[in-house]
Amino acid sequence: MSRIGKLPISIPSGVTVTYKDDMVTVKGAKGELSQYVNPAINVVVENSHIVLSENEQAMLDDPKQKHAYHGLYRALIHNMVVGVSVGYKKELELVGVGYRASNNGNILELSLGYTHTIFMQMPSEIKVETKSERNKNPLIILESCDKQLLGQVCSKIRSFRKPEPYKGKGIKFVGEEIRRKSGKSAGAK
Repeated sequence: MSRIGKLPISIPSGVTVTYKDDMVTVKGAKGELSQYVNPAINVVVENSHIVLSENEQAMLDDPKQKHAYHGLYRALIHNMVVGVSVGYKKELELVGVGYRASNNGNILELSLGYTHTIFMQMPSEIKVETKSERNKNPLIILESCDKQLLGQVCSKIRSFRKPEPYKGKGIKFVGEEIRRKSGKSAGAK
């Protein structure tokens, strides 16, 4: 039995959870999310808790797979409940001379030292905001109720210019520590 899977998920006020035909739907102030749940896992929505358990009658090719699903679906449903009630927020920082970011609605415009600017259309579920202050690195602030989608978009933006280990230039998360290399040592023979 999964240690994570057996923990009950508490439902905050203002959030409704429905389970029908192997689909869990969570509605809240920030939005609505749905997730398919494998029939090997039983989902029970009680008063203000969601409890997941393994279905003993379900047959899978690999017996360990049921344990893995138990923890996986519990984590996914918990992320959905937190997302529609509180939401998720990620901040990316552009480190480098001449690196700029601006947004026009849901279109993000990036100048990252290439010969061309990069335009990226954001999904409708994600709110984007950019900040550029004098003598500070530009920031890209992304907010969404879907944790998976937010992580994918952040990864895509970061892939345009990953932080390099010598000068630390590139796109990094706020507060992230980049492993630095010393480069060529002066006077080495």
